[in-house]
Amino acid sequence: MIHEECGLFGIYAARSDDGVGERIAALCYAGLYALQHRGQESCGIAVKSAGGITNRRDMGLAGDVFTPAVLASLGDNGRGQMAVAHVRYGTTGINRRSNAQPFVAKHIKGSIALAHNGNLTNAGELRRTLEMRGNIFHTSSDTEAIIYTIVRERLNSESIEEAVKKAMYILEGAYSLILMSHRKLIAVRDSNGFRPLCMGRLGNSVVFASESCALSAVGAEFVRDIQPGEIVVAGEDGIHSITTHCGGKSSLCVFEYVYFARPDSVIDGVSVHEARLKAGEILAREHPADVDVVIGVPDSGLDAALGFSRASGIPFDFGFLKNKYIARTFISPDAGGRAGRVRLKLNPIETAVKGKRVVMVDDSIVRGTTSMQIIRLLREAGAKEVHIRLSCPPFLYPCYFGTDIDRSENLIAHNHTLFEIKQIIGADSIGYLSIEGLSEMTRGCSSGLCTACFSGDYPVDISKIGEKDLFEREIDTD
Repeated sequence: MIHEECGLFGIYAARSDDGVGERIAALCYAGLYALQHRGQESCGIAVKSAGGITNRRDMGLAGDVFTPAVLASLGDNGRGQMAVAHVRYGTTGINRRSNAQPFVAKHIKGSIALAHNGNLTNAGELRRTLEMRGNIFHTSSDTEAIIYTIVRERLNSESIEEAVKKAMYILEGAYSLILMSHRKLIAVRDSNGFRPLCMGRLGNSVVFASESCALSAVGAEFVRDIQPGEIVVAGEDGIHSITTHCGGKSSLCVFEYVYFARPDSVIDGVSVHEARLKAGEILAREHPADVDVVIGVPDSGLDAALGFSRASGIPFDFGFLKNKYIARTFISPDAGGRAGRVRLKLNPIETAVKGKRVVMVDDSIVRGTTSMQIIRLLREAGAKEVHIRLSCPPFLYPCYFGTDIDRSENLIAHNHTLFEIKQIIGADSIGYLSIEGLSEMTRGCSSGLCTACFSGDYPVDISKIGEKDLFEREIDTD
């Protein structure tokens, strides 16, 4: 099954903000750069101008795909009324250009471009239904099922937003969307709010993004988060909100705070940086250690390591130099690829760890391969002891909502005791943040939290997941 954790960005240029429309493709490029951590597999930008929707998408990083010539080919020489952009993070599915987003669909009432972050839990059932009605699928992404569902509803609706509202009764699981028609830009967040989405202002123009850091990157002012279940429509008559699907129990993925989001983002009212600092403080209280130095694994472990240091009084130091030209190892779908890249990605700073007892703070252990490699590097650099502390609880169950948390049989904590994990990865001790600690580190969050990968308590029905797994295996063997 394909798991994705992607980045969305969109702009609606108000007519009074000619400067925004004049550089809309370049602004999307800057937004994708800020969201690159959310996906390094592929990227795309679709621009609406007087000539219609122009879409460019390809494999690779934003800086490689969007050359000045490619940006100029979008819209009217990079200019347009609105745009939607996407970076994709594909983990265990097929990585190919056809799965790159945004997707564009033409229909009898016009055209739409759509970018999606998340995973549908009823994708297999939905896809089978659509194919039986004559839809032809060209990708192995559930995003295609979303766009077909919205188009089908649009044919029987007076407006695109009415079609989206109807489609939300059909779509199940995790989906944050930015959707562009010929006249409107629409931001949508599923009723559980699994994935983040926010809104900002650039002059009189409207900007939507997965994280607030992307708003800052283009000089936009953060306005607010999109509510779980909310549909926000930007058009010639201004901005309006549809809240038909709001008001239920929400469940933002807590791993946004632990790992995915950039530290300078604020999600649902909580600073990611402050949440990670707090996680480190809680770890120091729950799992103290008699050591000489605290280090963090770049990048997501650094803030928690600093919090551990402050709470414990143990000095903090930079234990690793990170090669910033290697993609995040968590994203690699095969264990061999992750292990082989660790030495390229991280180099221990020998003077920081040699002859010392070290606490190494990291965000998580999934399969254990990467942690084993990192601990080995520290010991080779002369560390006397290596104690590992994790800023989230043990992963025991798979995620079906867009995070690369594998089946339980492939999760080290599901199959081994703490003592066994310590032995396997070569640590002197190990300590995980408690589930109660997650609630404490995210105090003030306006949404509820999904912690199913730690607790097994899924906030929505996952009984249809198996159908999608089977369906995609058939598709991927073509």
